[in-house]
Amino acid sequence: MTQGERRTPARRTVLGAAGAAAVLGASTALPTGAAHAAEARGDGHGRGHGYRSLPVPTVIAHRGASGYRPEHTLGSYRHALELGAHVIEQDLVPTRDGHLVCRHENDITGTTDVADHPEFASRKTTKSVDGTTLTGWFTEDFTLAELKTLRAKERIPGTRQENTLYDGRWTIPTFEEVLRWAEEEGRRRGRDVWLHVETKHPTYFRSLGLGLEERLAKLLRRYGRHRANSPVFLQSFEPSSIQRLAKLVDSPGVVLLSAASSRPWDFVQAGDPRTVADLVTPAGLRWIASYAQGIGPTLDLVIPKDATGRLGTPTTLVRDAHAEGLVLHPYTHRNENSFLPADFRRGTDPTAYGDSFGALKRYLETGIDGIFSDNPDTALLAAADLTAATRG
Repeated sequence: MTQGERRTPARRTVLGAAGAAAVLGASTALPTGAAHAAEARGDGHGRGHGYRSLPVPTVIAHRGASGYRPEHTLGSYRHALELGAHVIEQDLVPTRDGHLVCRHENDITGTTDVADHPEFASRKTTKSVDGTTLTGWFTEDFTLAELKTLRAKERIPGTRQENTLYDGRWTIPTFEEVLRWAEEEGRRRGRDVWLHVETKHPTYFRSLGLGLEERLAKLLRRYGRHRANSPVFLQSFEPSSIQRLAKLVDSPGVVLLSAASSRPWDFVQAGDPRTVADLVTPAGLRWIASYAQGIGPTLDLVIPKDATGRLGTPTTLVRDAHAEGLVLHPYTHRNENSFLPADFRRGTDPTAYGDSFGALKRYLETGIDGIFSDNPDTALLAAADLTAATRG
């Protein structure tokens, strides 16, 4: 039996419930712990304006429905919307001529067919990006017209063989194309299409004369997504990028937080000794709340894993962040065994689906406000399960 045949029944079960998930997700009530936090903050499902009106927990389609389609393509974004995701994520990097395009990284070696284009063979190069040496092809070395000759493909074909069916089907979208698509879908559906937009490597690109924030702010203003209640989040692993954006637009900002021992690259460049561990203290969260509306921590900062890779005891991060009025959008949920905590893996095949619902239950019970997921239909069903259990 092939990998695809083995996984198809489970995948069809999840997808078959997606329509119900879209409805249930849209009416998801808060789990008990989150409800108390929401009352303290004056938000919750259906109350307030802007991001406070989103369902809690909010399901954010990570790079679109990247568990089912090649990431950061209009096909991936469209499928996420069809599955019922509340918010759809974009990562932004620039072209040589200053256009913002949607790629998780500026290194497009693994996400496009650039290696198959002999006319671009000479563009292959080695660079240092945020202290990491990479060899490949990079968006900042291509004009938009050149990038548009490439086709997107699955980033991890060994894990997501089924997604390779769609290799070559879509081009690299510009962020402006996504904004136009979101406007059209919003009119068709009679509701806003929410976006979660990340500035990638902003210090690196600013050093090249390709600053991201001003370009992003210009597009947000052009499409009316620059206000505090606009249907968009702005996110970055570099706090200074969110601070810069906060001076340009009023759209809500989210500071992304990696491993506790890591340092944001802008801190490294500025000689700021603080680590993520410093930023998740009450004092650090208070500093973030002075210019941002949320944090996007790795799931390990919410529930750490022990030495065997099993989930341990939740930290106080949810409580502490809520005390400062911050929402939490942790990352990233995925269905495959290789991405799940050890206690929720099933069988020995790392590419097979594990007990994704069990893991999601643990994470959602902490009272987080949302979660990034490659499989938004799964996350929506888990949110509905939690709601049903809470209502008893």
